[in-house]
Amino acid sequence: MFPRVEKLAAMMREAGMTHMLVTKPKNMRYLTGYTGEGSMLIHNGQATLLTDFRYVEMAGIQAPGIDVVKCDSTHPLNGEVKAILAAEDGHALAIEEDRVTVAEHKKLAEALTGVALVPANGLIEKLRIVKDADEIACIRKACAISCQAFEKLLGVMKAGMTEREVQLELDYTMLRLGSEDMAFDTIAAAGTNGSLPHAVPSDHVIAEGEMLTLDFGAQYAGYKADMTRTVAFGRISDQLSDIYHTVLDAQLASLAAIAPGKQGRDIDKVARDLIDKKYPGAFGHSLGHGVGLDIHEQPGLNTREERALTPGHIVTVEPGVYIPGVGGCRIEDTVVITDTGYDNLITAPKQLITL
Repeated sequence: MFPRVEKLAAMMREAGMTHMLVTKPKNMRYLTGYTGEGSMLIHNGQATLLTDFRYVEMAGIQAPGIDVVKCDSTHPLNGEVKAILAAEDGHALAIEEDRVTVAEHKKLAEALTGVALVPANGLIEKLRIVKDADEIACIRKACAISCQAFEKLLGVMKAGMTEREVQLELDYTMLRLGSEDMAFDTIAAAGTNGSLPHAVPSDHVIAEGEMLTLDFGAQYAGYKADMTRTVAFGRISDQLSDIYHTVLDAQLASLAAIAPGKQGRDIDKVARDLIDKKYPGAFGHSLGHGVGLDIHEQPGLNTREERALTPGHIVTVEPGVYIPGVGGCRIEDTVVITDTGYDNLITAPKQLITL
């Protein structure tokens, strides 16, 4: 039996649910370790995978002991779901309402006549929000790879390279160090492009006197890392220097405020108040977000987050300042909440690095 499936089954019973159809690939992986295609039916405290010929053997390797139903044109997936529900007298099926399309919902409803389709209400995501020791170890490894890649990049980067060249070098280095993929599309934003929080790396040639913001992360066993560092090339202006040190002060202050029991909005406020004193309106995104199998998960560090931080939560802390026509800066760590505070999984230096 899969312990996470058992926990989900207990939550389903408390919520009055008997059957749940899981269609999100990350949720199937979280519950059983399976990474292929198909759907998973949770019923009677067990998981049954419904997939096609291509993934039957993979399921046995990745999730030993899982029940597998092979689907094909004569045994369609929705028909197999119907058969299981009928055998167990199931009259309601919880679905991941934020994943199932209108067309898929229509087909499912037509196949499951007499079965009510009800929302799953994010039960699996509620499980995923608190990471266990294995998950923390995977994210720690992904963060270590990211930091090692950044350190190596510092010996390669120089003025005259394009943003795209830096991005490719960083991505390749993470892969060479053991990352199975990028956690997300790497951001490399230099000069005035630094005012774009999610800039796409371009052919802009990095020049002396510019800052470069790098937002990136490795992936290990499916789990993501997320970090951002901003570096200077040659002598930068007093304005850019002040922007950098303002962001650094805000990042350090918000980290110092992190503790179990604190609300996410309280941590966000620490950084936001400090930045707004100097650069009102220049910090327009949230302070942070959860990280796990997805790069953006719960909980958040933002102005609306009333949820209290709990040991096992993993969040980013990433204040920034963005001024159009001038540039910008962001500094980001990924931290795990502990019983007494937090453990920073990012070890790369934060003091301004000048190349």
